[in-house]
Amino acid sequence: MELISGRRALDESQPEESMHLVTWFKRMHINKDSFRKAIDPKIDLNVETLASISTVAELAGHCCAREPYQRPDMGHAVNVLSSLVELWKPTDQCSEDIYGIDLEMSLPQALKKWQAYEGRSNLESSSSSLLPSLDNTQTSIPTRPYGFAESFKSADGR
Repeated sequence: MELISGRRALDESQPEESMHLVTWFKRMHINKDSFRKAIDPKIDLNVETLASISTVAELAGHCCAREPYQRPDMGHAVNVLSSLVELWKPTDQCSEDIYGIDLEMSLPQALKKWQAYEGRSNLESSSSSLLPSLDNTQTSIPTRPYGFAESFKSADGR
């Protein structure tokens, strides 16, 4: 909602009826005309972009449900958002940003490049005697922290 609207989650400079982003955004999302007004004016709207934004807005609305059991799990959110990955194109015309990322690449291509870089980075750092090996990182983390209840499940964290 913050990304779509360009507003903060809580903006005390706004009138009381639009101070809380979630309630304001859900109210704006009901009507197509008001929803267009809720979208950050910096976003270049076209038919495809509006469709993608509507999908993300609907997901955001479900993720902000009052009751935790009404919210989608992370797998559902990833599935919804992954369908938009191929459509995503950077708006910046510069081919490389300050981090050396080629913005002309698709997100999956950038991910593969990053994974390849990380693989080289791990090999280089593990050969250095000054840096600890990153190969055994996961084995140094206990599967269950000391004193954690055996009955605790990941779903309990929701």
